[in-house]
Amino acid sequence: MVLFRRLLGEVLRSARMQRGMTLRELSADARVSLGYISEIERGQKEASSELLASLCQAMDLPLSEVLRDVSEAVAVEELALGVQTTPITAARSGGDVVASAA
Repeated sequence: MVLFRRLLGEVLRSARMQRGMTLRELSADARVSLGYISEIERGQKEASSELLASLCQAMDLPLSEVLRDVSEAVAVEELALGVQTTPITAARSGGDVVASAA
């Protein structure tokens, strides 16, 4: 089973370390307890959208980049597990993309 929180934690830890930030520095900048960030990075706690936004802002990192990296990690794990995937847009629209200017 693929755990989103574990992969999110790995992506956040990697981003923090690439920036040369300690947990203490990130904690102070994001105004989130050091222990809670540590638990998120280890995949033990779920991050709310507000908390995730605070962490991203403190690291000067677009949320979209974090989510993209997590999505790619999920896809790699699913592939390794042999999970069959169907693109959401094709499944919803029967394969055709329909645009509306409402």
